[in-house]
Amino acid sequence: MLIGMVAGETSGDMLGAGLMQAIRQRYPNARFAGVGGPLMLAQGFESITPMERLSVMGFVEPLGRLPELLRLKRDLVRLFVNERAAVFIGIDSPGFNLRLEQNLHDAGVKTVHYVSPSVWAWGKGRIKKIARAVDLILALFPFESDIYQQHGIPVHCVGHSLADRIVPGQDQTQVRQQARASLGLPDTAPVLCLMPGSRKDEVQRLAPVFIAAALLCLAQKPDLRFVIPCANERRREQIDGMLTLALAADPAASNAFTVIDGRSHEAMQASDLVLLASGTATLEALLLKRPMVVCYRLSSVTWALAKRLVKIPYISLPNLLAGRELVPELLQDQVTAPIVSTEVLAWLDDPARQDSLYHAFESIHQSIRLDADQQAAAAVCQLLDAAPGDAR
Repeated sequence: MLIGMVAGETSGDMLGAGLMQAIRQRYPNARFAGVGGPLMLAQGFESITPMERLSVMGFVEPLGRLPELLRLKRDLVRLFVNERAAVFIGIDSPGFNLRLEQNLHDAGVKTVHYVSPSVWAWGKGRIKKIARAVDLILALFPFESDIYQQHGIPVHCVGHSLADRIVPGQDQTQVRQQARASLGLPDTAPVLCLMPGSRKDEVQRLAPVFIAAALLCLAQKPDLRFVIPCANERRREQIDGMLTLALAADPAASNAFTVIDGRSHEAMQASDLVLLASGTATLEALLLKRPMVVCYRLSSVTWALAKRLVKIPYISLPNLLAGRELVPELLQDQVTAPIVSTEVLAWLDDPARQDSLYHAFESIHQSIRLDADQQAAAAVCQLLDAAPGDAR
């Protein structure tokens, strides 16, 4: 039995790998193919192209890659139709996956979209397209289900696998000390974790600002230390180059920076505060009970379009899940070194403000800790079992 999957970024790779494991408990001989990352590949996934080829964000940016993306979509349709895939699961990346799902659905392949497209953010016009393309939505958060139920689209809220893997109610002082020891960071100095994203263009826009803001903070707090986890080798090279350029005038400041490969979980645990790009990393910081400053910066053209279309008051997951502002969000022109550094220093100088977030984060954690991998696998397998014939 062939199960098609497409994941376009690191967070989708994690969800895909967990889902593969859970499905195999029910269908041990299942074969998985499409586009996936290293975690899915480690589970035996067959990827026809590197996952990073899909890691493009924005409205305008994908246009330069359009011929390549159209060829990839044609290749995937051919693969899944010719080999009669039992089901296709598109993991996030709605710009690519919804179009692929429409083609496959029209060809008679069952389709699932894992991670709700943000119809609640971009308006409801997209819901009709989703209804035509998708047999089942796997939503991560409870508030996302209503709009699909209103339009008669099958939806199952599965929670988030990160919430399952991160244990709630831990002693944060002990966790922080252990993480610092593991990363070789000082026990007592304040630590700021810098996470400018996992995509090339995202890092290009945010990392120079984050580094410049860090240096401004260092001038105010000479004992401050910074840890930068890199999503992969290419991001490591990109960030190393930016650091070298930024520190050319002050080589001694390089001692304050620790750049590591991966290990974002430990880096956040070791920190007092996280400065990061909006995205799944904000959820991870919430689950690890870390205060954060969230930044969101797009190309000028994409931002101009987004401002007209976005229908929500917040862009970060902690604020969306809480329904109020728990953490500060700096958007577009606000993402400058002076503004970012001022916000960071305000948090570092106010431990009571940091502590006040703990109970709110803990409550959200419990609400989305639903055994996501098993919930998602059960919903997919129910769809398979309802299909004609014996999928086993």
